[in-house]
Amino acid sequence: MKPRLAFIIAIAISLPGCAAYKPVSPAFHAMLNQPYRMDSGDVLRVTVFEQAGLTGAYPVDKAGYVAFPLVGSIPARGRTTTQIEGEIADRLRNGYLNDPDVTAQVETYRPFFIMGEVATGGQYAYFPGMTVQKAIAVAGGFSPRAEQGTVDITRQVGKRIVSGRVLVSDPILPGDTVYVRERWF
Repeated sequence: MKPRLAFIIAIAISLPGCAAYKPVSPAFHAMLNQPYRMDSGDVLRVTVFEQAGLTGAYPVDKAGYVAFPLVGSIPARGRTTTQIEGEIADRLRNGYLNDPDVTAQVETYRPFFIMGEVATGGQYAYFPGMTVQKAIAVAGGFSPRAEQGTVDITRQVGKRIVSGRVLVSDPILPGDTVYVRERWF
């Protein structure tokens, strides 16, 4: 009788931890359908038509700015490539070029991070279309003790940091932190 009582107590103690976990908010998945917003660690490819000296790759610094020749620092954090190319064109139009034709696109996305029950946790390069499964594969696969059905993702949504449990088939975004939990049995 005592082993059964110990088992029931162990289950009762572990249940509140499971019940306290909230499902992801709608904003968590809504970010997947919004235009990509730049942040530190991204590299922007800017092309100014017929201006080879201005065309190039420009990293977003830790303060969230792109240092662009002639016009100085352009705020990039939280902005789309369309917004950034518009500001660069406006600044170039203001005394440097008559009618600048500027395009901007993401050359390199900021990395994602993975930890927990994977072979090699750490920071890895992100590529468009990446899912949790692909991220785990990049990190060397699951460890033998890994919970393989769901993972926890921490993501910045606007100015808030949000965490949620998702399926391994869900997409991830640049800058996400993926945590693979240990299974119970």
